[in-house]
Amino acid sequence: MLVGVAGFRDLVGRALQAGLDLLNKQAEGQAAAPPGPGADRGVRTIPAGDRARTIAYAPDLDGAADPGEVVWTWVPYEEDASQGKDRPVLVVARDGDGDLLGLMLSSQGHRRDDADWQGVGSGAWDREGRESYVRLDRVLEVPEHGIRREGAVMPADRFDRVADALRRGYGWR
Repeated sequence: MLVGVAGFRDLVGRALQAGLDLLNKQAEGQAAAPPGPGADRGVRTIPAGDRARTIAYAPDLDGAADPGEVVWTWVPYEEDASQGKDRPVLVVARDGDGDLLGLMLSSQGHRRDDADWQGVGSGAWDREGRESYVRLDRVLEVPEHGIRREGAVMPADRFDRVADALRRGYGWR
């Protein structure tokens, strides 16, 4: 009987080790596959005046991103488009191909004094409840599949202030 118990113990030990090895391989594979650069997701940046169009507040939490919603997507860095990070983006319109047009948000306080940024207050898109700023001069063109998750709805009065700034400074309607 002792031989049977020892054999069973050995079998269980090998099975557990095989399971742990498999889990470790999966974890390594996930860690080795970080999000690809923005170019792989099709996110492009365009000067705001070059994408001027009609802007209207129309959030509808139906699974598709709409103007007035804040979503998360990969945003490439200006200095190196192959690098970037996930960040909140205010959807302001769609283009003719159905891609989203959005403005990136930042909670960096030094944005407050930058003419290309406008304060929009805090919201559910920032877990820490920090004041946020939207960048007006740089529009992100994001394919629907490039959206990571819906984040929140920006209040209508704040969206309207952003829309007015785009109309005044960048020719939006």
